[in-house]
Amino acid sequence: MQFYLDGYKPGDPDILTEELPDAVDVLIVGSGPAGALLAAQLSTFPGISTRLVERRDGPLQVGQADGVACRTVEMFDAFGLSGKLLREAYWVNETVFWRPSKADRSRIERTGRVQDTEDGLSEFPHLIVNQARMQQYLLDYMRNSPMRFEPSYGVEFVDLEVEPEGEHPVVVTLRKVANGAESTVRAKYVVGCDGAHSRVRDSIGAVPSGDFANHAWGVVDMLAVTDFPDIRLKAAIQSADEGNILLIPREGGYMVRLYVDLGDIDPNNREAFRENTQEKVIGIAQRVLHPYTLDVKSVAWFAVYQVGQRVTDRFDDVPADQADSRLPRVFIAGDACHTHSAKAGQGMNVSMQDAFNLGWKLVSVLEGRARPELLRTYNIERHAIAQGLIDFDKEWSKIMASPPKDPNHPELGGVDPAELQAYFVRSGRYTAGVATHYPPATVLTAEAPQQNLARGFTVGMRFHSAPVVRVADAKPEHLGHAARADGAWRIYAFADASGRRLRELAAFLAESPNSPIRRFTAAGADIDSVIDVRAVFQQGPRDLKVEELPSILLPRKGRFGLVDYEKAYSPDLKNGPDIFDLRGIDRERGAIVVVRPDQYVSTVLGLDAHDELTTFFERFLLDRRGTRTSATP
Repeated sequence: MQFYLDGYKPGDPDILTEELPDAVDVLIVGSGPAGALLAAQLSTFPGISTRLVERRDGPLQVGQADGVACRTVEMFDAFGLSGKLLREAYWVNETVFWRPSKADRSRIERTGRVQDTEDGLSEFPHLIVNQARMQQYLLDYMRNSPMRFEPSYGVEFVDLEVEPEGEHPVVVTLRKVANGAESTVRAKYVVGCDGAHSRVRDSIGAVPSGDFANHAWGVVDMLAVTDFPDIRLKAAIQSADEGNILLIPREGGYMVRLYVDLGDIDPNNREAFRENTQEKVIGIAQRVLHPYTLDVKSVAWFAVYQVGQRVTDRFDDVPADQADSRLPRVFIAGDACHTHSAKAGQGMNVSMQDAFNLGWKLVSVLEGRARPELLRTYNIERHAIAQGLIDFDKEWSKIMASPPKDPNHPELGGVDPAELQAYFVRSGRYTAGVATHYPPATVLTAEAPQQNLARGFTVGMRFHSAPVVRVADAKPEHLGHAARADGAWRIYAFADASGRRLRELAAFLAESPNSPIRRFTAAGADIDSVIDVRAVFQQGPRDLKVEELPSILLPRKGRFGLVDYEKAYSPDLKNGPDIFDLRGIDRERGAIVVVRPDQYVSTVLGLDAHDELTTFFERFLLDRRGTRTSATP
């Protein structure tokens, strides 16, 4: 085996890396949660040239975010990665609350214990696994993708310019960190995932605004011996005079993370909080936990940081007064868009949701499936979500940083520990990541006149999965797990009582020249590559004959025209309630539920609303009858 011909390069010689090309479809700046997820999604499409640059000299190794919301696990399932997460992560099953003892306020006592996420919120739990591992999952996914994708490390973003026309109108200047050598890359689109101090954000003139940090926290990942009884439960701990702690057990059974309250920041000396050493932060934690002891044996990671809430005015390069006349070419995601505290566990999760929202839209445009105007919806949808996150975080951070109210001196203020626990329970849907709601502000979300046909699949919210049985092989499945990170839309057709309307819909989709599948799928592409049709019947799998299923549910695919048998389902009465009852499906009339590639419900229609279904997709998809599948400018 020969290598190092053009100079020594560290790392595995079996992994072939190359210099950045002169032109790419998508250039991603920053390999944090947003950048890694976006690159993973794009790496699935060999017809789309993508590069990811990172100024660090290699992948993140330790520390930073650790909370993985239920919704994020649902999203990772679309990449086939939920099993690894579930096996490795700490499961947050319950949360406990500690406050000063009424008998002796120098001591803490347990005052509450609640289930972390409510029953039925998601089939997946709230997890804890460090950010470095989350990113490694995505890096491994890229490496195994058709693109055999590898980031370009040691390369930093310098500046960019968007030219008014051209196939690759974004001209990007990059610099090698090791020697300062600069190069120019042209791109169709650039996405800045380069953090709170984003240079990409600065280059497009986007401006973050909001509150300056006014509170400081220390965070320590440690291996310790303690007699604190709830060391393996998530715990919100309030002491009378020493501050507060948010305790997060970590994966692996032994490590624990402590977020330690360091108090208000002096506005005249905003950097003074950085003088808090590891030893000082641990000392505060030991005093908060009194009368329990904390003997720290090893520290895996330590940091101090400020709590501030800021949101950028726009998430693309188009100023508000040009939104109707210009199409976006540069986007930002993650911390470049929004910064906030870590206590609600939303930073990494919302950042990856930004990327998941943008990724399938870039795929749709670059592969010629959708009009470029589709990309305008990213800023509209995600900016509203970021603003909601900031509003939530302000309230949550204020509560977490407040001292407990002294019942003997109520005039001193503070927060009632019971109020903290009640707020935690009320905000459970938000912190689980399932409260995101896209209103009908863009072409992607329709008004919902037929919402009553499927009350449990709220238009604008994520598709809430439920147990089913696959007809062909009687395998129990979760219906939502049919979704892959492949840029395809899903039509879930729930059968009417007689089954007649479902079969008429299936015939329309398979045969009519006005079928959205026939109109919007290019010749030569698999029939489910743009719109994937799935059906749920009311009968059990033994009451249905596979050979009598509609042809659209037995599509022939691939070079050999093999049959896909995984499109038809029945209710799973062994592992839960009937999906028709669980999700409020009208049994007499049935329903069509249209789901976006990022797993959000776009519209609910009647089974006989054939023309309305096609009209919905006409709003953004391109008619591709007579065209061949290929990536386009």
